Amino acid sequence: MKYIVVLADGMADNPIPEWDNKTPLMAAHKPVMDELCAQGQTGLLKSIPVGLHPGSEIANMNILGFDPRKYFPGRGVLEAAALQVPIRDNELVFRCNLVTIEDNKLMNHSAGHISNDEAGELITYLNAKLHTEGVRFHQGVSYRNLMMLEDGKTGVFCRPPHDHPGENLEDLLPVAEGAADKTARRLRLLIKHSIEILSNHPINKKRIKEGKAPANAIWPWSPGKPGGFPTFEERWGIKSGAVISAVDLIRGIGGMAGLENIYVEGATGLFDTNYEGKAAAAVNALQKVDFVFLHVEAADEAGHEGDKDLKKKVVEDFDRRLLKPLWQGIQGLHEDVALALLPDHPTPCALRTHTSDPVPFFIVKPGLASDDVQTFDEFSVKEGALGMLSDGEVLEKLFE
Repeated sequence: MKYIVVLADGMADNPIPEWDNKTPLMAAHKPVMDELCAQGQTGLLKSIPVGLHPGSEIANMNILGFDPRKYFPGRGVLEAAALQVPIRDNELVFRCNLVTIEDNKLMNHSAGHISNDEAGELITYLNAKLHTEGVRFHQGVSYRNLMMLEDGKTGVFCRPPHDHPGENLEDLLPVAEGAADKTARRLRLLIKHSIEILSNHPINKKRIKEGKAPANAIWPWSPGKPGGFPTFEERWGIKSGAVISAVDLIRGIGGMAGLENIYVEGATGLFDTNYEGKAAAAVNALQKVDFVFLHVEAADEAGHEGDKDLKKKVVEDFDRRLLKPLWQGIQGLHEDVALALLPDHPTPCALRTHTSDPVPFFIVKPGLASDDVQTFDEFSVKEGALGMLSDGEVLEKLFE
């Protein structure tokens, strides 16, 4: 038996009044998803442990069976692992967004999805301007970058920027949660200094002239120091596996778990991602390894944009352009394949951020009798045979 988990990041949502209280999953035309759902067993998953922040880092680690309460090292550490960035012993590692500040408010967590080329030039500029302050930056993808702070102390609380669109800057700045007052002060000064040096950069002047959001500040968050967790083989006894994602966070989790990272040309982590390429890469990988984790980011980004029509389109693109060729390819393999599909967390368009609500899932597996659920959405699966699961129990059901 081969296994594949298809993770549609942030695809779950809340009922939308303008759509007769349908969610994007309910409103979208998704015949492949519904057909697979009707063939399998369904349920709900509590992907966020009680008391933890509903971030993708927490949800994806938890879904894969690595308890984030025990193993989470900080998002910056995971993304540094994906980018193969060496971390010095005295450095505290942060995920560092390029964001938009307007009227002293945090307006956009992604600086309008700034391009890689523009972000790269700004990261180079930041390194030149701020290196004397004991900080270095490393470019990731678009607005998603890294920051390493010399002699930074753990015990500092940094708010994820995508959770606070339109809120006052002063209310969101890092604060100490322990003996990290100096580190928190340094971070607050770095953010304010970045506004001073980025606001007049030619790239941002050009973006403003073109009606685009400027990348006029850094936003470091999810700090941590390198740690480790068991390999996927140690956790589940599965000897070989691969991760397909455009997002460094997911690649980092995969790399630290001993899974191979497969890179797909044109995979962007946005609405224009190469769905077909990801499906083909997954089918090819299933011929070589026992487990594939296929992650697609687009629905989450649509939720953060607050664009319900875009999110509905993303669900339909996912169904037609990724799930259809993926399932067709799986049917052509000479081995049995078990498939699970689920979001990691909801990203409701009305809220523009993640929530901890349970997410729907289904499992299709040779020999597994179907339940009575015929369509896949946040409410239909409440009648599913698998009920309410938590932590790594979806994989337990998939592998049993």
